[in-house]
Amino acid sequence: MTFDRSVAAAFMAGHARVLDRRRFDLLWGGGDRPGVLAALDAYRNPDGGYGWGLEPDLRSPESQPGAALHAFEVFAEIAPATSPHAVALCDWLASVTLPDGGLPFALPLAVPAATAPWWAGAPHDVSSLQITAVSAAAAYRVAAHDPAVAAHPWLARATGYCLEAIEELTDPHAYVLSFAVQFLDAVHESVAELRGEAARLLERLSGHFPAEGVLPVAGGAEGEVLRPLDVAPYPDRPARTLFAPEVIAADLDRLAAGQQDDGGWSVDYARISPAGALEWRGAATVRAVDVLRRNGRS
Repeated sequence: MTFDRSVAAAFMAGHARVLDRRRFDLLWGGGDRPGVLAALDAYRNPDGGYGWGLEPDLRSPESQPGAALHAFEVFAEIAPATSPHAVALCDWLASVTLPDGGLPFALPLAVPAATAPWWAGAPHDVSSLQITAVSAAAAYRVAAHDPAVAAHPWLARATGYCLEAIEELTDPHAYVLSFAVQFLDAVHESVAELRGEAARLLERLSGHFPAEGVLPVAGGAEGEVLRPLDVAPYPDRPARTLFAPEVIAADLDRLAAGQQDDGGWSVDYARISPAGALEWRGAATVRAVDVLRRNGRS
């Protein structure tokens, strides 16, 4: 099962924010990297971090750890080109890193309106494995073609924190488990001296996944789950060993079938604001098309 690219493009034209339209265009070789970076710059602050709703459920303008993931996604997508803003983002992350090497889930909000309660109510002085792991995993994807990011001290500190925190996991929340796996997958690929430790920890985490690979999200929206492609979206990666081939094949069928009549994909987590709900659909469509394309379903 595949998807309809032309209808997806029409959905993006009519529904998605400029950043995701630019990203979608770049996926198919028709876009330009400076245009993508210019769209990302709209969310950038003078301190080198990102805010302004780059994370659609976090609408406040100041720089937030939760936005770093999305910025790093863009810096990875422009490969082999690099941007000095990627290193500046590492600098900003280092400035808000806590003494143990982890990032807080969120920083104080200047504008709490239309922001999800899990961001607004997060402690500011406690490290979060969830946000540190997913940010570092995305940074490693950038580091694969950007030596300045690969050598940045923040990434080394975050890696040390995450490895220790993952070692101590006993009954992780679905998102913590998913992001820990993505982090270990990235470390296994990128850091030769840590490959054995990453493989050992991946094996340890494998016991938390049911055979069908579906993880219920405690405290999430009704019916919210994480599926195999949320955890291991790309082929030929260590994280794929957590799931049987037939489980991945079935999830690819599900993802392709998830294209709606208007050409876009949706999300099953809570909608917090009208703007955020629409922006998530554009971002989800970019992701779905990218995953299906990389898995030979285009």
